[in-house]
Amino acid sequence: AVNPTSGVIGEAWETFKAHWRHLVPIALVVYVAVALISLVLVLLLTWFGAILSFIISLIALFWVQGALVRAVEDIRDGRADMSLGETYQRVRPQLPAIIVGGLLAGLGIALGLVLLIVPGLILLTWWIVLIPVIVLEERSAGEAFGRSRELVRGHAWSVFGVIVLTILVVIAFNIVLSLLLLPVSDWLRSFLSNIIIGTVVTPFVVVTWTTLYYRLRAAKEPPAEAPATPA
Repeated sequence: AVNPTSGVIGEAWETFKAHWRHLVPIALVVYVAVALISLVLVLLLTWFGAILSFIISLIALFWVQGALVRAVEDIRDGRADMSLGETYQRVRPQLPAIIVGGLLAGLGIALGLVLLIVPGLILLTWWIVLIPVIVLEERSAGEAFGRSRELVRGHAWSVFGVIVLTILVVIAFNIVLSLLLLPVSDWLRSFLSNIIIGTVVTPFVVVTWTTLYYRLRAAKEPPAEAPATPA
């Protein structure tokens, strides 16, 4: 049997290349808005503003992820049918589950990494398709953890390989971006890199995880055979 994870990065890159004009604005509008709101909050309210901006950023990040998962579903037929606003509207009912699931997964993975590293990497692998499961199967946060684990089961090593490759691509992009922004002043470099990484890297990573979800789901649930047509 063909490994469902082979070629995921390549397929995700092709999808991203073909549809970046649709995917990047979905992230861009939110990241620019959050960056500006955070700037104003920190200037006006100092440390309290920083806490508020962190909470707003976190909620915005989860909403962006959910919207991008929905956008990937939309473009699987080769064209985008939903506008930017419609994409965000479609994912709004799942936002509470995305936030709860995302926060619990983040805490669990972070704790695992702090304790012994390996448990964190195992949890990251098990829960990698958590957000696609919540958005595309409209499951609760609680159900999504088990479902993500079930989809990854039997392919954990190759899924972990996809995660490592994605992280390496992100690191390479960050290095190139840092070099390009070297001449810029510190505060502007930080502001620009946050927006550029958010609007370019986040869509690519979400496309990769969502492609992985579809591959794993297809491997677990082979399509029903078409009824034989009479001769």
